[in-house]
Amino acid sequence: MEDVSRACRRSFRECNRDQEVSGVSIALHDGASISHLTGTIAGPKDTPYEGGTLHHRHPPPKHPNISSQNGAICLDILKDQWSPALTLKTALLSLQALLSAPAPDDPQDAVVAQQYLRDYSTFVSTARYWTEAFAKSASTGMEEKVQKLVEMGFPEDLVRSTLKSVDGDENMALEKLCSD
Repeated sequence: MEDVSRACRRSFRECNRDQEVSGVSIALHDGASISHLTGTIAGPKDTPYEGGTLHHRHPPPKHPNISSQNGAICLDILKDQWSPALTLKTALLSLQALLSAPAPDDPQDAVVAQQYLRDYSTFVSTARYWTEAFAKSASTGMEEKVQKLVEMGFPEDLVRSTLKSVDGDENMALEKLCSD
């Protein structure tokens, strides 16, 4: 059991060592056990996902190889090509590479794949919108989000605390504000 723990710590260190360069990292999900991990992937440069950071709590990105419905990912190393030689970092870097080079001929989401193949500019605009709406830093545009919700008639202190409770997700904040 000690060997497993040591291997896990080594895997964490290796994955997080150069996260500013690689754009990937891993952490325990809400401080849970080693069996509940959260990966973070920076949107690759020169893609519609650039500038975004993908986390487990976001809706799935608009991508031909990722299901819009349930987030299932069409990537061989996550299925039949998995090997014990692969690391957590390898898996995250592979997902990041998939964002850079979609395979629309082997899609997980046929609708997004067709859009990618037949109307690429709409695909790019939709993916950029998704990145802006869901994968940008919570602090990005926070004041604009506060202002927009205050203009809808919600008290500023309540807006700020609600936005903070949902990591800056404007849509989730609006849902919470309307349900209270």
